[in-house]
Amino acid sequence: QVQLVESGGGMVQAGSSLTLSCVASGRTVTTSAMGWFRQAPGKEREFVAAISITGGIIYYGDSVKGRFTASRDNSKNTVYLQMNNLTPEDTAVYYCASRGDSGDPYYTQAGYDFWGQGTQVTVSS
Repeated sequence: QVQLVESGGGMVQAGSSLTLSCVASGRTVTTSAMGWFRQAPGKEREFVAAISITGGIIYYGDSVKGRFTASRDNSKNTVYLQMNNLTPEDTAVYYCASRGDSGDPYYTQAGYDFWGQGTQVTVSS
């Protein structure tokens, strides 16, 4: 079993930055690729970023490319999401997840087996 706990969300103004953290317990993140997703009210959960076990390969969703940066510190069992130049469209609950063995693509929810509870990010204009 894996427990994932996100933190770092909050209310900010457009143009601001936030860094989200996701700490894993129960299984080390050193054995799993990790992903970030987000879900805005009334919308489906959206892929944000995926990072390989070593951090050497990172993918981003089109809506966050060039503004968000995913990283990880395996010594701390933690993955991060640095979010810059935030806009109101980034308002959502942000979730981290650990990659499962289903073989489903990294940009789909089915590709992940454990999820955190989410952290709210609200961006005002």
